[in-house]
Amino acid sequence: MSEGRKIAILGTGGTIAGLGDAQGGGVGYQAGQLGVAQLLQPIADQAVPQGWSLELEQVAQLDSKDMDVAVWLQLAQACQRWLLQPDVAGVVITHGTDTLEETAWFLQCVLQPVKPVVLTCAMRPATALSADGPANLRDALACTAQGRAGVWAVASGEVHSAQQVHKAHPYRVHAFTSGEAGPAGWVEEGRVRWAGGSEAALSCAAVWKAWPVAEAWPWVEIVTSTAGARPAAVDALVAAGVQGLVVACTGNGSVHQALQQALQRAQDRGVRVWRSTRCEQGQIVQAQGEEDPLVSPLSPLKARISLMLELLHAARQAKVSEASGAMRVRVDCYPSG
Repeated sequence: MSEGRKIAILGTGGTIAGLGDAQGGGVGYQAGQLGVAQLLQPIADQAVPQGWSLELEQVAQLDSKDMDVAVWLQLAQACQRWLLQPDVAGVVITHGTDTLEETAWFLQCVLQPVKPVVLTCAMRPATALSADGPANLRDALACTAQGRAGVWAVASGEVHSAQQVHKAHPYRVHAFTSGEAGPAGWVEEGRVRWAGGSEAALSCAAVWKAWPVAEAWPWVEIVTSTAGARPAAVDALVAAGVQGLVVACTGNGSVHQALQQALQRAQDRGVRVWRSTRCEQGQIVQAQGEEDPLVSPLSPLKARISLMLELLHAARQAKVSEASGAMRVRVDCYPSG
């Protein structure tokens, strides 16, 4: 556990901060209405671990279905600022459920934190009779205080790693899972019981070395291989300027024959094409000695994020090389004496 005795809580909106009608229902509400300070009020006396203090910051206030790169960058920068403070042991982020798994993986890739960063959420608004937000926030604080380095998601008493977590149900309170990997741990009466060997994925598919720039963000889309797939969708994306494609393949990495030629045309035009499986559990298994580096072990949603970061890193490297080459040319233009 970190030596710091403070936890920073960053609010971004979501259902956990949502308000509905007076009937206390779980649907028909408006997300992102309560500030992070208001979320703490119902649990302030019970949720803060003894001897700890909290720092609050409202980074955004939105429905996470509308999450975008600009908010990701603000959130990552806020996390980094708090994590660099010696007396801060970790960060809790209140977030919507719809894109939590994507934000978690993005933060894992760009931060590679040596302190815990814990995302939490709710499937019911704060006005629901069965609101799950207070308990999830309480558990997230406990996980941060007793946590491990890396980015984690906490919901319904379970701890999930950024790499494995995904939303598996649109309505039930127990909506998140890590599939066949299982939870990384459980929060029980304010204590975390970690599964054996649970560690964050500190070696990502795209290890980031410099902060991304919003205006230069690469365009990457997911194309799903389905029965009756049509190549026109791929051709249209390429014509529109897409820079990367992640193919959500059927089964163990197979792609509909109607898409294969279109994907090859895309590659011929410089579009990066990665493959993942659309299956909810497992990853593509390749024949020994025939490993394809463009096959990702990540889900299509997370492979898309890693490909975006890789393309951005490659573009930056190309600019550095170009600038170095231009400098050499300018130096060579001067007479030697």
